[in-house]
Amino acid sequence: MEMTPNHVATDARSNELTAVVLGLLMSAFLILGVGFADSSTIHNAAHDTRHSVSFPCH
Repeated sequence: MEMTPNHVATDARSNELTAVVLGLLMSAFLILGVGFADSSTIHNAAHDTRHSVSFPCH
């Protein structure tokens, strides 16, 4: 099967659309996860992340 320019462009567009949809789904999941999480849970996660990369926060 020979790839025509239109076929290649369609495949690239399909891959781009897939990446956009997955990005939107992950973003929505993160925003909703943070929105419904207990604030101390969010603080502790951020706090631990800062310490794991040696960023001083105290």
